Amino acid sequence: MNIKLMVKNLKSYIMKHRTMVVIAAGVVILVSVFLVLRARQQSLEAGGYQTVTIARGTLTATVGATGTVRANQTAILTWQTTGTVDEVSVRTGELVHAGDVLAVLAQDSLPQNIILAQAELVTAQRNLENLLNSETPKAQAQLALVNAQRAYDNADANYDWLQSHGRAEQADIDNAWAEYVIAQDALDRAQEVFDRVSDRAEDDPLRAQAYTALYTAIQASDKAYDNWNYYHSQPSFKDVSESEAKLALASAQLEDAQREWERLKDGADPLDVDAARARVTAIQATINMAQLTAPFNGTITDVQPLMGDQVAPGTPGFRIDDLKHLLVDVQVSEVDINNIQVGQPAILSFDAILGTEYDGEVVEVSQVGTITAGVVNFDVTIELTNADRSVKPGMTAAINLIINELEDVLLVPNRAVRLVDGQRVVYVLHNGAPVKIEITLGATSDTMSEVIDGELAEGDEVILNPPLEFNTNGPPGFVQR
Repeated sequence: MNIKLMVKNLKSYIMKHRTMVVIAAGVVILVSVFLVLRARQQSLEAGGYQTVTIARGTLTATVGATGTVRANQTAILTWQTTGTVDEVSVRTGELVHAGDVLAVLAQDSLPQNIILAQAELVTAQRNLENLLNSETPKAQAQLALVNAQRAYDNADANYDWLQSHGRAEQADIDNAWAEYVIAQDALDRAQEVFDRVSDRAEDDPLRAQAYTALYTAIQASDKAYDNWNYYHSQPSFKDVSESEAKLALASAQLEDAQREWERLKDGADPLDVDAARARVTAIQATINMAQLTAPFNGTITDVQPLMGDQVAPGTPGFRIDDLKHLLVDVQVSEVDINNIQVGQPAILSFDAILGTEYDGEVVEVSQVGTITAGVVNFDVTIELTNADRSVKPGMTAAINLIINELEDVLLVPNRAVRLVDGQRVVYVLHNGAPVKIEITLGATSDTMSEVIDGELAEGDEVILNPPLEFNTNGPPGFVQR
């Protein structure tokens, strides 16, 4: 018979009777499922249970979570100015220390302000050094204080004299009168000389000389008299006001000199030193724009610049990570967070590193939860304590936080525990039949739980694969205790 013809006839039959074919297929499937379930039930009735003997032991209670590895410190360094890369000193994977120069821009490619900053730095450093070491400002302040004190004393004495006596002391008045007497005597002699030649012509040299001498003597006599009269008479309101103003000025200048001396008597003013140092730092920061340096001890994980590259502000340079301190941030449910404390140990495993477990320690526990999709979680940070070169930032880590470790407790496998009407139960094989026992659990791990209450005893055979559901009377041989 032609096979192609048979296939064609079969397809034609199925198309004509497809409803019956679907029904028949469904019946076959249902019968198959019934037979499998029946065989499983018969196997159970025949005693095909998997059991484990209950015993006492050590339970390590854990909380599981996943997170991503990150370095304790990470920095992405970018250029802050324009220029041409002149030198690159490091390669990817190289260890560096804080302050190490990683790359430098060519001097002749830098902006003018950075080039001039190098000259300004010399001046700023010299000013700072002088401020810290020179005694000249202190000596000048001391001298200014002495002079200000002397000026104040003189102004104060003059003001007091005007207030209580007059414009001058008696000695000054007597001296002024003596100068007037001398000036008057000189005037008399000059008058006599002029009188002898006064009848000569006005263009006569002797007459002119005598007249000049007489005029000078008159001026000197008048000045001496005015001076004596000023000292001899009582001071005017103007004199007192002027003296008072001079005293106030001298007092203010003395206070200024005193403050300056107090500021400098023990050395340079700390504020001046801070300002000078700030200027040095600011200029140095401008100069440092021509290079990239490591901000902390770490490993170079990315290198961008090549010699000859043209860079601008914001151009990426390097990435540096502190790979000696690797951390993993995980989120822990509010149900478990109060069991987590700083210092607790943790076990970490990685899909990328098969067959190896790493130790860790909780270093930070958040005090504030975050709500995601209605679930409250808390951030917990774990530091790897024995990481090797296989562990890299960005890897996904599965973490078990060890929250408790109990010794000599009654343990039951988690796969043997069922929840019936809100109560935890296990099924114990007794005389070949399953017996349901209610239990109360304490601490739990991924595979085992602590039994803290119930009639389960050491040596009992607990069923690992109890029936999914028992009928009211239970299967043949079922005993409820």
